[in-house]
Amino acid sequence: MTRLYQLMTEPQFSRCSKPSKYKKLLFALCFFHSVLLERRKFLQLGWNIVCGFNDSDFEVSENLLSLYLDEYEETPWDALKYLIAGVNYGGHVTDDWDRRLLTTYINDYFCEQALSTPSYRLSVLETYFIPKDGSLASYKEYISMLPGMDPPETFGQHPNADVACQITEAHTLFETLLSLQPQITPTRAGDQSREEKVLELAADVKQKIPEMIDYEGTRKLLAMDPSPLNVVLLQEIQRYNKLLETILFSLTDLEKGIQGLTVMSTSLEEAYPSQKPLASWTRDLAMRVEQFELWASRTRPPVIFWLSGFTFPTGFLTAVLQSSARQNNDGVWVRGLYLEGAGWDRKNSCLVEAEPMQLVCLMPTIHFRPTESRKKSAKGVYSCPCYYYPNRAGSSDRASFVIGIDLRSGTMTSDHWIKRGTALLMSR
Repeated sequence: MTRLYQLMTEPQFSRCSKPSKYKKLLFALCFFHSVLLERRKFLQLGWNIVCGFNDSDFEVSENLLSLYLDEYEETPWDALKYLIAGVNYGGHVTDDWDRRLLTTYINDYFCEQALSTPSYRLSVLETYFIPKDGSLASYKEYISMLPGMDPPETFGQHPNADVACQITEAHTLFETLLSLQPQITPTRAGDQSREEKVLELAADVKQKIPEMIDYEGTRKLLAMDPSPLNVVLLQEIQRYNKLLETILFSLTDLEKGIQGLTVMSTSLEEAYPSQKPLASWTRDLAMRVEQFELWASRTRPPVIFWLSGFTFPTGFLTAVLQSSARQNNDGVWVRGLYLEGAGWDRKNSCLVEAEPMQLVCLMPTIHFRPTESRKKSAKGVYSCPCYYYPNRAGSSDRASFVIGIDLRSGTMTSDHWIKRGTALLMSR
Protein backbone atom coordinates (compact mmCIF):
# COMPACT_ATOMS: atom_id res chain seq x y z
CA MET A 1 0.00 0.00 0.00
CA THR A 2 2.92 2.31 0.73
CA ARG A 3 4.31 1.72 -2.75
CA LEU A 4 0.95 2.29 -4.48
CA TYR A 5 0.42 5.62 -2.73
CA GLN A 6 4.02 6.69 -3.34
CA LEU A 7 3.47 6.21 -7.08
CA MET A 8 0.33 8.37 -6.99
CA THR A 9 0.64 12.04 -8.00
CA GLU A 10 -1.34 14.98 -6.62
CA PRO A 11 -3.15 15.65 -9.96
CA GLN A 12 -4.18 11.99 -10.13
CA PHE A 13 -5.38 12.02 -6.52
CA SER A 14 -7.52 15.12 -7.16
CA ARG A 15 -8.85 14.37 -10.65
CA CYS A 16 -12.24 12.82 -9.77
CA SER A 17 -15.30 15.08 -9.59
CA LYS A 18 -16.55 13.15 -6.53
CA PRO A 19 -13.49 13.35 -4.25
CA SER A 20 -15.14 11.98 -1.10
CA LYS A 21 -16.27 8.77 -2.80
CA TYR A 22 -13.09 8.45 -4.82
CA LYS A 23 -10.68 8.76 -1.88
CA LYS A 24 -12.50 6.14 0.19
CA LEU A 25 -12.89 3.64 -2.64
CA LEU A 26 -9.33 4.26 -3.81
CA PHE A 27 -8.10 3.27 -0.36
CA ALA A 28 -10.37 0.20 -0.45
CA LEU A 29 -8.96 -0.68 -3.88
CA CYS A 30 -5.37 -0.37 -2.61
CA PHE A 31 -6.24 -2.62 0.32
CA PHE A 32 -7.93 -5.10 -2.03
CA HIS A 33 -4.86 -5.23 -4.30
CA SER A 34 -2.48 -5.65 -1.35
CA VAL A 35 -4.54 -8.42 0.25
CA LEU A 36 -4.57 -10.39 -3.02
CA LEU A 37 -0.77 -10.17 -3.27
CA GLU A 38 0.07 -10.84 0.37
CA ARG A 39 -2.39 -13.73 0.70
CA ARG A 40 0.04 -15.83 -1.32
CA LYS A 41 2.15 -16.39 1.82
CA PHE A 42 -0.53 -18.73 3.17
CA LEU A 43 0.17 -21.19 0.33
CA GLN A 44 -2.77 -23.60 -0.18
CA LEU A 45 -4.83 -21.75 2.43
CA GLY A 46 -4.27 -18.61 0.39
CA TRP A 47 -4.82 -19.49 -3.26
CA ASN A 48 -5.37 -22.80 -4.98
CA ILE A 49 -3.44 -21.47 -7.98
CA VAL A 50 -1.16 -18.49 -7.35
CA CYS A 51 -1.90 -15.69 -9.82
CA GLY A 52 0.39 -12.98 -11.12
CA PHE A 53 -1.47 -9.86 -10.03
CA ASN A 54 0.58 -6.75 -10.86
CA ASP A 55 0.59 -2.95 -10.80
CA SER A 56 -1.13 -2.68 -14.18
CA ASP A 57 -4.19 -4.42 -12.68
CA PHE A 58 -4.34 -1.71 -10.04
CA GLU A 59 -3.77 1.12 -12.53
CA VAL A 60 -6.56 -0.07 -14.86
CA SER A 61 -8.92 -0.55 -11.91
CA GLU A 62 -8.11 2.91 -10.55
CA ASN A 63 -8.87 4.47 -13.95
CA LEU A 64 -12.18 2.59 -14.09
CA LEU A 65 -13.05 3.78 -10.59
CA SER A 66 -12.42 7.44 -11.43
CA LEU A 67 -14.24 7.19 -14.76
CA TYR A 68 -17.37 5.50 -13.43
CA LEU A 69 -17.67 7.80 -10.42
CA ASP A 70 -17.49 10.80 -12.77
CA GLU A 71 -20.08 9.35 -15.15
CA TYR A 72 -22.76 8.21 -12.71
CA GLU A 73 -24.53 10.14 -9.98
CA GLU A 74 -25.33 6.94 -8.06
CA THR A 75 -22.37 4.68 -7.35
CA PRO A 76 -22.51 1.80 -9.93
CA TRP A 77 -21.52 -0.93 -7.50
CA ASP A 78 -22.33 -3.93 -9.69
CA ALA A 79 -20.47 -2.53 -12.69
CA LEU A 80 -17.41 -1.60 -10.62
CA LYS A 81 -17.23 -4.95 -8.87
CA TYR A 82 -17.70 -6.87 -12.09
CA LEU A 83 -15.10 -4.90 -14.06
CA ILE A 84 -12.50 -4.83 -11.26
CA ALA A 85 -12.85 -8.27 -9.66
CA GLY A 86 -14.58 -10.22 -12.39
CA VAL A 87 -12.75 -8.96 -15.48
CA ASN A 88 -9.55 -7.15 -14.53
CA TYR A 89 -8.21 -9.15 -11.59
CA GLY A 90 -10.42 -12.13 -12.41
CA GLY A 91 -8.77 -12.43 -15.79
CA HIS A 92 -5.77 -13.98 -14.04
CA VAL A 93 -7.87 -16.46 -12.06
CA THR A 94 -8.51 -19.91 -13.55
CA ASP A 95 -9.84 -21.70 -10.46
CA ASP A 96 -13.55 -21.31 -9.66
CA TRP A 97 -12.97 -21.43 -5.89
CA ASP A 98 -10.30 -18.73 -6.14
CA ARG A 99 -12.77 -16.65 -8.12
CA ARG A 100 -15.30 -17.08 -5.32
CA LEU A 101 -12.72 -15.72 -2.87
CA LEU A 102 -12.04 -12.74 -5.14
CA THR A 103 -15.76 -11.95 -5.23
CA THR A 104 -16.04 -12.24 -1.45
CA TYR A 105 -13.29 -9.67 -0.90
CA ILE A 106 -14.63 -7.13 -3.40
CA ASN A 107 -18.12 -7.40 -1.90
CA ASP A 108 -16.69 -6.50 1.51
CA TYR A 109 -14.63 -3.54 0.31
CA PHE A 110 -16.92 -2.07 -2.35
CA CYS A 111 -20.25 -1.47 -0.65
CA GLU A 112 -22.42 1.42 0.49
CA GLN A 113 -21.20 1.05 4.08
CA ALA A 114 -17.66 1.81 2.94
CA LEU A 115 -18.90 5.30 2.01
CA SER A 116 -21.45 5.94 4.74
CA THR A 117 -19.76 4.39 7.81
CA PRO A 118 -17.02 6.50 9.44
CA SER A 119 -13.73 4.56 9.72
CA TYR A 120 -15.23 1.57 7.89
CA ARG A 121 -13.30 -1.52 8.97
CA LEU A 122 -11.69 -3.59 6.22
CA SER A 123 -11.03 -6.60 8.47
CA VAL A 124 -12.03 -7.94 11.87
CA LEU A 125 -9.09 -6.02 13.35
CA GLU A 126 -9.65 -2.44 14.46
CA THR A 127 -6.28 -1.42 13.00
CA TYR A 128 -7.39 -1.59 9.37
CA PHE A 129 -10.08 0.88 8.33
CA ILE A 130 -10.76 3.53 5.70
CA PRO A 131 -9.39 6.80 7.13
CA LYS A 132 -11.31 10.06 7.00
CA ASP A 133 -10.99 12.37 3.99
CA GLY A 134 -7.71 14.19 3.77
CA SER A 135 -4.74 15.00 1.61
CA LEU A 136 -2.56 12.48 -0.16
CA ALA A 137 0.06 12.99 2.54
CA SER A 138 -2.44 12.12 5.29
CA TYR A 139 -3.19 8.78 3.64
CA LYS A 140 0.53 8.03 3.35
CA GLU A 141 0.97 8.89 7.01
CA TYR A 142 -1.88 6.56 8.03
CA ILE A 143 -0.39 3.69 6.01
CA SER A 144 3.03 4.25 7.59
CA MET A 145 1.48 3.59 11.01
CA LEU A 146 0.06 0.19 10.02
CA PRO A 147 1.83 -2.91 11.45
CA GLY A 148 5.00 -3.97 9.68
CA MET A 149 3.87 -7.62 9.81
CA ASP A 150 0.21 -8.17 8.98
CA PRO A 151 -1.57 -10.65 11.30
CA PRO A 152 -3.52 -13.47 9.56
CA GLU A 153 -6.78 -11.87 10.72
CA THR A 154 -6.09 -9.01 8.30
CA PHE A 155 -6.90 -11.40 5.47
CA GLY A 156 -9.76 -13.13 7.26
CA GLN A 157 -7.44 -16.01 8.14
CA HIS A 158 -7.06 -17.96 11.39
CA PRO A 159 -3.77 -17.62 13.38
CA ASN A 160 -3.15 -21.28 12.50
CA ALA A 161 -2.61 -20.20 8.89
CA ASP A 162 0.64 -18.54 9.94
CA VAL A 163 1.73 -21.75 11.66
CA ALA A 164 1.27 -23.78 8.47
CA CYS A 165 3.18 -21.14 6.51
CA GLN A 166 6.08 -21.12 8.97
CA ILE A 167 6.29 -24.93 9.03
CA THR A 168 6.59 -25.00 5.24
CA GLU A 169 9.23 -22.28 5.27
CA ALA A 170 11.21 -24.18 7.93
CA HIS A 171 11.07 -27.40 5.89
CA THR A 172 12.28 -25.56 2.81
CA LEU A 173 15.13 -23.99 4.77
CA PHE A 174 16.28 -27.30 6.26
CA GLU A 175 16.05 -29.11 2.92
CA THR A 176 18.19 -26.40 1.34
CA LEU A 177 20.76 -26.62 4.15
CA LEU A 178 20.90 -30.41 3.89
CA SER A 179 21.36 -30.23 0.13
CA LEU A 180 24.47 -28.10 0.69
CA GLN A 181 26.10 -30.67 2.98
CA PRO A 182 28.88 -32.81 1.44
CA GLN A 183 28.03 -36.44 0.74
CA ILE A 184 29.70 -38.55 3.42
CA THR A 185 31.02 -41.97 2.41
CA PRO A 186 31.32 -44.83 4.92
CA THR A 187 34.69 -44.94 6.65
CA ARG A 188 34.17 -47.67 9.23
CA ALA A 189 33.65 -51.37 8.80
CA GLY A 190 29.96 -52.13 8.96
CA ASP A 191 28.80 -48.73 7.67
CA GLN A 192 26.36 -49.06 4.78
CA SER A 193 26.93 -47.36 1.46
CA ARG A 194 24.13 -45.39 -0.21
CA GLU A 195 23.51 -48.27 -2.62
CA GLU A 196 23.28 -50.80 0.20
CA LYS A 197 20.73 -48.65 2.02
CA VAL A 198 18.60 -48.38 -1.13
CA LEU A 199 18.74 -52.15 -1.65
CA GLU A 200 17.68 -52.76 1.94
CA LEU A 201 14.84 -50.27 1.64
CA ALA A 202 13.66 -51.76 -1.68
CA ALA A 203 13.60 -55.25 -0.17
CA ASP A 204 11.61 -53.97 2.82
CA VAL A 205 9.03 -52.27 0.59
CA LYS A 206 8.66 -55.41 -1.56
CA GLN A 207 7.78 -57.41 1.56
CA LYS A 208 5.11 -54.93 2.58
CA ILE A 209 3.44 -54.59 -0.83
CA PRO A 210 0.11 -56.49 -0.69
CA GLU A 211 -0.87 -59.27 -3.07
CA MET A 212 -2.86 -58.44 -6.18
CA ILE A 213 -6.64 -58.80 -6.00
CA ASP A 214 -8.24 -61.62 -8.01
CA TYR A 215 -9.85 -59.60 -10.79
CA GLU A 216 -11.16 -62.49 -12.92
CA GLY A 217 -12.63 -64.32 -9.95
CA THR A 218 -14.36 -61.14 -8.75
CA ARG A 219 -15.68 -60.39 -12.23
CA LYS A 220 -17.27 -63.84 -12.48
CA LEU A 221 -18.85 -63.52 -9.04
CA LEU A 222 -20.36 -60.13 -9.95
CA ALA A 223 -21.42 -61.13 -13.47
CA MET A 224 -25.06 -61.48 -12.41
CA ASP A 225 -25.12 -58.03 -10.75
CA PRO A 226 -23.67 -55.36 -13.10
CA SER A 227 -24.64 -52.49 -10.78
CA PRO A 228 -22.81 -49.13 -11.02
CA LEU A 229 -21.00 -49.77 -7.72
CA ASN A 230 -19.80 -53.18 -8.86
CA VAL A 231 -18.49 -51.63 -12.09
CA VAL A 232 -16.53 -49.14 -9.97
CA LEU A 233 -15.15 -52.00 -7.85
CA LEU A 234 -13.83 -53.83 -10.92
CA GLN A 235 -12.28 -50.63 -12.27
CA GLU A 236 -10.54 -49.93 -8.97
CA ILE A 237 -9.21 -53.51 -8.81
CA GLN A 238 -7.75 -53.13 -12.30
CA ARG A 239 -6.05 -49.85 -11.42
CA TYR A 240 -4.58 -51.09 -8.14
CA ASN A 241 -3.38 -54.35 -9.69
CA LYS A 242 -1.64 -52.33 -12.39
CA LEU A 243 -0.06 -50.10 -9.73
CA LEU A 244 1.14 -53.08 -7.68
CA GLU A 245 2.61 -54.68 -10.80
CA THR A 246 4.43 -51.44 -11.69
CA ILE A 247 5.83 -51.08 -8.16
CA LEU A 248 7.18 -54.64 -8.10
CA PHE A 249 8.75 -54.33 -11.55
CA SER A 250 10.31 -50.98 -10.62
CA LEU A 251 11.79 -52.30 -7.38
CA THR A 252 13.19 -55.36 -9.16
CA ASP A 253 14.72 -53.22 -11.92
CA LEU A 254 16.15 -50.86 -9.28
CA GLU A 255 17.86 -53.75 -7.51
CA LYS A 256 19.30 -55.02 -10.80
CA GLY A 257 20.45 -51.52 -11.74
CA ILE A 258 22.31 -51.06 -8.44
CA GLN A 259 23.92 -54.50 -8.85
CA GLY A 260 25.03 -53.58 -12.37
CA LEU A 261 22.86 -56.18 -14.09
CA THR A 262 20.83 -53.60 -16.05
CA VAL A 263 21.25 -49.97 -17.10
CA MET A 264 19.86 -47.40 -14.64
CA SER A 265 17.15 -45.38 -16.38
CA THR A 266 16.05 -41.85 -15.53
CA SER A 267 12.73 -43.10 -14.14
CA LEU A 268 14.53 -45.40 -11.69
CA GLU A 269 16.76 -42.61 -10.42
CA GLU A 270 13.86 -40.24 -9.77
CA ALA A 271 11.95 -40.25 -6.49
CA TYR A 272 8.43 -41.62 -6.38
CA PRO A 273 5.81 -38.91 -7.14
CA SER A 274 4.17 -38.40 -3.75
CA GLN A 275 4.17 -35.82 -0.99
CA LYS A 276 3.88 -38.57 1.65
CA PRO A 277 6.98 -40.18 3.21
CA LEU A 278 7.65 -43.63 1.76
CA ALA A 279 6.74 -45.52 4.94
CA SER A 280 3.33 -43.89 5.39
CA TRP A 281 2.68 -44.13 1.63
CA THR A 282 3.30 -47.89 1.73
CA ARG A 283 0.97 -48.33 4.72
CA ASP A 284 -1.64 -46.20 2.98
CA LEU A 285 -1.40 -48.36 -0.17
CA ALA A 286 -1.91 -51.55 1.87
CA MET A 287 -5.05 -50.07 3.48
CA ARG A 288 -6.42 -49.01 0.10
CA VAL A 289 -5.96 -52.47 -1.40
CA GLU A 290 -7.48 -54.06 1.72
CA GLN A 291 -10.70 -52.05 1.28
CA PHE A 292 -11.29 -53.42 -2.22
CA GLU A 293 -10.10 -56.92 -1.35
CA LEU A 294 -12.70 -57.15 1.43
CA TRP A 295 -15.39 -55.72 -0.86
CA ALA A 296 -14.50 -58.26 -3.56
CA SER A 297 -14.40 -61.21 -1.15
CA ARG A 298 -17.83 -60.35 0.30
CA THR A 299 -19.29 -59.45 -3.14
CA ARG A 300 -21.25 -56.64 -1.52
CA PRO A 301 -20.38 -52.98 -0.85
CA PRO A 302 -19.20 -52.02 2.64
CA VAL A 303 -21.52 -50.15 4.98
CA ILE A 304 -19.09 -47.21 5.20
CA PHE A 305 -16.78 -46.33 2.30
CA TRP A 306 -13.28 -44.91 2.67
CA LEU A 307 -13.54 -42.28 -0.04
CA SER A 308 -9.84 -41.45 -0.01
CA GLY A 309 -9.06 -45.06 -0.96
CA PHE A 310 -10.56 -44.69 -4.43
CA THR A 311 -8.25 -43.82 -7.31
CA PHE A 312 -11.18 -42.08 -9.00
CA PRO A 313 -13.60 -40.87 -6.29
CA THR A 314 -15.64 -38.86 -8.80
CA GLY A 315 -16.53 -42.10 -10.61
CA PHE A 316 -17.64 -43.64 -7.32
CA LEU A 317 -19.88 -40.67 -6.50
CA THR A 318 -21.37 -40.81 -10.01
CA ALA A 319 -22.14 -44.50 -9.43
CA VAL A 320 -23.89 -43.58 -6.19
CA LEU A 321 -26.09 -41.12 -8.11
CA GLN A 322 -26.92 -43.79 -10.69
CA SER A 323 -27.77 -46.35 -8.02
CA SER A 324 -29.97 -43.81 -6.25
CA ALA A 325 -31.80 -42.98 -9.47
CA ARG A 326 -32.49 -46.68 -10.12
CA GLN A 327 -33.31 -47.88 -6.62
CA ASN A 328 -34.31 -44.66 -4.81
CA ASN A 329 -32.11 -45.58 -1.84
CA ASP A 330 -30.54 -43.32 0.77
CA GLY A 331 -27.02 -42.82 -0.59
CA VAL A 332 -23.80 -43.98 1.10
CA TRP A 333 -21.78 -43.34 4.25
CA VAL A 334 -18.25 -42.02 3.71
CA ARG A 335 -15.30 -41.75 6.10
CA GLY A 336 -11.69 -40.61 5.98
CA LEU A 337 -12.00 -36.89 5.12
CA TYR A 338 -9.96 -34.17 6.82
CA LEU A 339 -11.07 -30.60 7.43
CA GLU A 340 -8.49 -27.85 6.86
CA GLY A 341 -8.96 -24.21 7.82
CA ALA A 342 -11.68 -24.84 10.41
CA GLY A 343 -12.76 -27.10 13.26
CA TRP A 344 -15.85 -29.28 13.53
CA ASP A 345 -18.47 -29.17 16.28
CA ARG A 346 -19.62 -32.79 16.55
CA LYS A 347 -22.47 -31.97 18.92
CA ASN A 348 -24.08 -29.36 16.66
CA SER A 349 -22.73 -30.75 13.35
CA CYS A 350 -21.35 -27.45 12.11
CA LEU A 351 -18.13 -25.58 11.40
CA VAL A 352 -16.34 -23.82 14.27
CA GLU A 353 -13.00 -22.10 14.69
CA ALA A 354 -10.06 -24.49 14.82
CA GLU A 355 -8.22 -25.00 18.08
CA PRO A 356 -4.75 -23.39 18.32
CA MET A 357 -2.18 -25.47 16.39
CA GLN A 358 -4.96 -27.66 14.97
CA LEU A 359 -4.09 -27.49 11.27
CA VAL A 360 -6.46 -30.29 10.21
CA CYS A 361 -9.13 -32.30 11.98
CA LEU A 362 -10.67 -35.66 11.09
CA MET A 363 -14.28 -35.37 9.96
CA PRO A 364 -16.88 -37.80 11.29
CA THR A 365 -18.62 -40.18 8.90
CA ILE A 366 -20.58 -38.21 6.29
CA HIS A 367 -23.86 -39.28 4.70
CA PHE A 368 -23.71 -38.64 0.95
CA ARG A 369 -27.32 -38.47 -0.13
CA PRO A 370 -28.19 -37.51 -3.72
CA THR A 371 -30.53 -34.52 -3.98
CA GLU A 372 -31.66 -32.15 -6.69
CA SER A 373 -28.97 -29.60 -7.51
CA ARG A 374 -29.42 -26.00 -6.36
CA LYS A 375 -28.07 -22.91 -8.06
CA LYS A 376 -27.24 -21.31 -4.72
CA SER A 377 -26.30 -22.73 -1.35
CA ALA A 378 -28.96 -22.54 1.35
CA LYS A 379 -28.64 -19.93 4.07
CA GLY A 380 -26.35 -21.00 6.89
CA VAL A 381 -24.54 -23.47 4.63
CA TYR A 382 -20.96 -23.30 3.38
CA SER A 383 -20.24 -24.96 0.05
CA CYS A 384 -16.95 -26.63 0.96
CA PRO A 385 -14.63 -27.85 -1.81
CA CYS A 386 -13.20 -31.33 -1.36
CA TYR A 387 -9.74 -32.09 -2.79
CA TYR A 388 -7.98 -35.36 -3.50
CA TYR A 389 -4.51 -33.97 -2.70
CA PRO A 390 -3.27 -31.46 -0.12
CA ASN A 391 -1.97 -29.59 -3.17
CA ARG A 392 -5.30 -28.13 -4.24
CA ALA A 393 -4.09 -27.12 -7.70
CA GLY A 394 -3.51 -30.77 -8.58
CA SER A 395 -1.12 -31.65 -11.40
CA SER A 396 -1.05 -31.20 -15.16
CA ASP A 397 -2.58 -34.64 -15.75
CA ARG A 398 -5.04 -34.75 -12.85
CA ALA A 399 -7.13 -32.13 -11.09
CA SER A 400 -7.29 -32.20 -7.30
CA PHE A 401 -10.88 -30.97 -6.89
CA VAL A 402 -13.45 -33.74 -6.45
CA ILE A 403 -16.78 -32.32 -5.29
CA GLY A 404 -18.38 -29.48 -3.35
CA ILE A 405 -19.92 -30.58 -0.03
CA ASP A 406 -22.48 -28.51 1.86
CA LEU A 407 -21.52 -28.02 5.51
CA ARG A 408 -23.42 -26.03 8.11
CA SER A 409 -21.53 -22.79 8.68
CA GLY A 410 -22.42 -22.49 12.38
CA THR A 411 -22.43 -19.01 13.91
CA MET A 412 -20.28 -17.58 11.09
CA THR A 413 -21.30 -16.69 7.56
CA SER A 414 -20.10 -18.68 4.56
CA ASP A 415 -17.92 -15.68 3.59
CA HIS A 416 -15.97 -16.19 6.81
CA TRP A 417 -14.99 -19.72 5.77
CA ILE A 418 -14.27 -18.66 2.21
CA LYS A 419 -11.61 -16.25 3.51
CA ARG A 420 -10.30 -18.99 5.80
CA GLY A 421 -9.68 -21.19 2.78
CA THR A 422 -11.68 -23.94 4.50
CA ALA A 423 -11.69 -27.20 2.54
CA LEU A 424 -12.00 -30.97 2.91
CA LEU A 425 -9.00 -33.15 2.01
CA MET A 426 -8.93 -36.84 1.19
CA SER A 427 -5.34 -37.11 2.36
CA ARG A 428 -2.96 -34.94 4.34
